[in-house]
Amino acid sequence: MEKKNVELVNKETYAYLEQGKGNKNLILVHGNTASSLYFKPLLERLPEDIHVFAIDLRGFGDSTYHQPIESLQELADDIYLFMEKLDIDKADVLGWSLGGGVVMEFAAKYPEKLEKLILLNSASYKGYPVFKKDKNNQMIVGEVYDTKEELAKDPVQVLPLLNAYQTKNKDLIKTIYNMTIYNVNKPNDKDFDLFAEETLKQRNLVDVDFALASLNMGKEPTLYAKGSDTIEQIEAETLHIWGSHDVMVPESMIQTNVKGIKNSTYVKFDQCGHSPMVDKPDQLVKVLLDFIQ
Repeated sequence: MEKKNVELVNKETYAYLEQGKGNKNLILVHGNTASSLYFKPLLERLPEDIHVFAIDLRGFGDSTYHQPIESLQELADDIYLFMEKLDIDKADVLGWSLGGGVVMEFAAKYPEKLEKLILLNSASYKGYPVFKKDKNNQMIVGEVYDTKEELAKDPVQVLPLLNAYQTKNKDLIKTIYNMTIYNVNKPNDKDFDLFAEETLKQRNLVDVDFALASLNMGKEPTLYAKGSDTIEQIEAETLHIWGSHDVMVPESMIQTNVKGIKNSTYVKFDQCGHSPMVDKPDQLVKVLLDFIQ
């Protein structure tokens, strides 16, 4: 799969995969520590009459990171600029994990660009908090980091990945993923190598972790942020998908999104972890196509 590149009006260059033709547009937005290539099993199964764009978000994969982000809203703005640059009038938009937070921001701000919304093992619209750790590296629920600099030293959720990035340690990435993302099924060896190599390209881990923790589209404040009260602005029909064995995103976060978005449908995949693309690719394609067609 060969990526294309397009320069947005904000001077960031976005790398993306494109396949298919037709009037039905589908944009795929990856999660944290990932890239467009993580959608490879899905892309291999989607029909050719759907025009698909899988993007590398700013600071991920082969996209640039000239302007550091402070919020997921900036990544949502990038999606809008991407669509404008490629003359994509409207699209169905899917966000996986962190990407779910990004596309919820997009759906609230740019409803005219959206057909239907798909949230795949998505973070909550109230954010994904990173709590401080005690001397035994256990979470201290309720205690959060005040700055990015403090969060960068988190010994469990942040520092191991930063160390892997700095040393280009692909095996460490795979070890972490086997515990967190691929705890049900594994990608084939070739794809796993590809995914790990893509992960090592990320340049914005701390910025994105802090932005995701600070996401709050609700009315009430969280430990990290005041609420923007924008979740109710999402009018699009929304499909929520979650895997029963996901150890990264608890079902409570999915239920929060289902309750917060007016026009919601929830589908749970059995024997599925954080990556339905690997664990349940055929079921994912069927449910996705039934929803958007």
